[in-house]
Amino acid sequence: MAKRKKASASERSVEELQKAAADLEAEIFMLRNELALQRKLEKPHLLKEKRHERARILTLMTQQQREA
Repeated sequence: MAKRKKASASERSVEELQKAAADLEAEIFMLRNELALQRKLEKPHLLKEKRHERARILTLMTQQQREA
């Protein structure tokens, strides 16, 4: 299943990747805010997963920009 995500993410345009990165940034902000306010998260693994997904997207964006 992860292979499908990577394949579809690599086929996206830079604009789509930027929007996805912005959406992930907002989700990460909300999770960190929840952590700060409540001192615990219901699903703490989501924070790490979202950060890793954002890093993958930023890497793909960099690669596409260098190719262009």
